[in-house]
Amino acid sequence: MDVQLKRGLLDVCVLAAIKNGESYGYKIIKDMKPYLELSESTLYTILKRLEAAKMLTVRTAEHEGRLRKYYRITAAGVARINDFKEEWKEVIQIYRFVVREDRYE
Repeated sequence: MDVQLKRGLLDVCVLAAIKNGESYGYKIIKDMKPYLELSESTLYTILKRLEAAKMLTVRTAEHEGRLRKYYRITAAGVARINDFKEEWKEVIQIYRFVVREDRYE
């Protein structure tokens, strides 16, 4: 798969994983696991990129004696998910064209 396409897809997946409420790294990976495998290093790279793009906010809080980062989606992150849904309709049409059966008459 094209690296840029995969990167964009993973960004949206991470946003979708936190769209219903604040979450943290391990929980994000756990929530995504039934759908795709994501390493911690990949996740934290994505989270930093999304934070820099103002698509999520981060707060740090103590949990069981350790500091944990909690991530929350922003309006820009929600907008990115909505844009993705619209863009994906076009991707589906392209896919259908590419995989269609050749018909010979």
